[in-house]
Amino acid sequence: MLAVTLVPTLRSLIQQRGDTVALQDRVVQQQQSVADLTREAALWKDPAYIELQARERLKFVRVGDRAYTVIDNGTNDASAAAAERPVVAAPLANASAPWYGKVWQSIQIADRPTAGLPATR
Repeated sequence: MLAVTLVPTLRSLIQQRGDTVALQDRVVQQQQSVADLTREAALWKDPAYIELQARERLKFVRVGDRAYTVIDNGTNDASAAAAERPVVAAPLANASAPWYGKVWQSIQIADRPTAGLPATR
């Protein structure tokens, strides 16, 4: 009779202790997350950090500055043949067309996968 009474109680006690440890670990993780977010919020209060992020993420520049963006740096390989390198400029849309015609022509040009490649025969 004693075993029938104590076994469920002990099982419940052990399970509650395990749950308590898991919740304490979760609280520690959340406290660490809050500390990290607090540090990040403090960074965003600094105008120099905001300017740095605007320059890096949004490519903003100050008046008079020049910004350069390298696109696909891996294809500037000297060993690649000149014929294998794609032409950067795509054909231009008709200059005499109205603006909506130019937009439509640019969409059609962009839709062709060989628009920037030299013609091969």
